[in-house]
Amino acid sequence: MDSSKSMDVNSKGMTNTKLKKIPKKKITWEAIKRQKLLIIMTIPFVIWLLVFAYTPLIGWLVAFQEYRPQNGFFDSQWVGFTQFQTLFKDSLFYTALKNTLGMGGLGLVFGTGTAITFSLLLNELRFTKFKKFTQTISYLPHFVSWVVVANLVTTVLANTGIVNELLQFLNITSGPINFMAKPNMFWGIVTGADVWKSTGWNAIIYLSAMTSIDQEMYEAAHVDGASRLQKMWHITLPSIKGIIIILMIMNIGNIINIGFERQMLLGNNIVADAAIVIEKYALDYGIGMFRYSYGTAIGIFKSVISIALIVTFNSIAKKTSDISIM
Repeated sequence: MDSSKSMDVNSKGMTNTKLKKIPKKKITWEAIKRQKLLIIMTIPFVIWLLVFAYTPLIGWLVAFQEYRPQNGFFDSQWVGFTQFQTLFKDSLFYTALKNTLGMGGLGLVFGTGTAITFSLLLNELRFTKFKKFTQTISYLPHFVSWVVVANLVTTVLANTGIVNELLQFLNITSGPINFMAKPNMFWGIVTGADVWKSTGWNAIIYLSAMTSIDQEMYEAAHVDGASRLQKMWHITLPSIKGIIIILMIMNIGNIINIGFERQMLLGNNIVADAAIVIEKYALDYGIGMFRYSYGTAIGIFKSVISIALIVTFNSIAKKTSDISIM
């Protein structure tokens, strides 16, 4: 396929998938009357959101107190930003922050990359039964508990596990490697386990987006002699670019909210410094030590960082591709 034809296919795909700016409509009483039934139907959900999502934010005031349960919310001593000052002076907090952003970033990059690659390969399968079987099998790990996944990973990477047996059989190593006792390998182990568990599930939305691509573009590219790889690169990927960017914007805020289950289950005393994350730090040194105000301050910090990441990446995406969620 020559370069001119590739550009034709690419430009056609980009034209069909380019998000057009919709002019904003002014809110008028006539528009409200026309949609009053829909507005009434949304009221219960708005109430639910206010009660369970926004009302608990009042508890953030605890972060500015020396909260004691026996004194209650209103009689606890106000200390201003003391809890935040203590937080930013603790070196362990920065270790937890580094680990959180590191593992969260690796999970986002490799998780998104593997999900897109997997969905592209599945989309190219023509054997329908095998395609459905592969999809079903790939979804299953998502529903497996992290307790089970951690046990599987530990068993596979043990000194007598299949990985060490294979490495020694191929003469790559002269003896077993204790993977679970290597701090410099811990991030990779967690990321690999996370990718294995979530790739099939994350690929669903990309596969759904691919089903809406105009098949005439593929037919035109086939007539021009395009290979499958060229079709994926010049048609499929540009056609789902909007979905990829939107999901990236939505997921980037969760980099710092990666939880602590996998780190706690896969970690041990040897790799403790590489395994501690913000949420585990908040649990151990906040709630676990009855320092409720300190734990709340950590939660506020996480929320601020999440919002900052989303706003920053959304601004970058808007300037570079005219795609955004705000």
